[in-house]
Amino acid sequence: MVRSETLDITPTLDVERITLPESGNRVLRVCAQPGPLRLEYRAEVTLDPVLCETAQVGEVAASRLPLQVLTHLNPSRYCQSDRLALFAQRSFGGMAPGHQRVGMICNWICDHVDYRSGTTDAMTSAADTLIERQGVCRDFAHLAIALCRALGIPARYVSAYAWRLEPPDFHAVFEAWLEGPEGGAWYLFDATRKSAIDGLVRIGIGRDAGEVAFCSIFGASGSEAPRVSITGPPSTGPTTSQAVSTSSL
Repeated sequence: MVRSETLDITPTLDVERITLPESGNRVLRVCAQPGPLRLEYRAEVTLDPVLCETAQVGEVAASRLPLQVLTHLNPSRYCQSDRLALFAQRSFGGMAPGHQRVGMICNWICDHVDYRSGTTDAMTSAADTLIERQGVCRDFAHLAIALCRALGIPARYVSAYAWRLEPPDFHAVFEAWLEGPEGGAWYLFDATRKSAIDGLVRIGIGRDAGEVAFCSIFGASGSEAPRVSITGPPSTGPTTSQAVSTSSL
């Protein structure tokens, strides 16, 4: 929950805002003239994740999925689940369905794909990552999403601030729709295994990164590297046997 937030733009510019009804993502637009432009966003948020044992969290048959979740079974631009269906079935189809199977997908990706900055670009897809076996958090998330969808598990991309990631940074993770003791919900996963799952602050959600860009720039421009600072209270975090959910929508 966002307790407070501010957005400072220098020079001062008018800001258009809209909240997308299907995702809840907020979109802002500014039109800047040539010259320096600085944006600074600050927020205070409260995290209240729902924790339960992974063994209590199972998969949901397509016939019982909420209609708004069904689209997250479909292939998308960066997550070609149809192309990876045979690999997913041979590698993970024989595992017991549920949260633990999604966790095994993450383990496989972490073990078989090298995390290397600068090795991929905006055109890299899940199929490319599976072939090249290298990438960054965006690529890890896309591959995990594609494999989940190929197994009939709805999955979506999450752009987040990663509290307790060193150094603090934007981070890409994913959510899978599973059913826990309190019903169906989106459960968080990080295929890179670099972040603390209960310390992720969601920025936006989408079928893949193409729907959740931090910034879309139209026209010639250059930029410095963004600076991210995140502070919070000390926490031991969830145990490895706990599933983490922060959204039922």
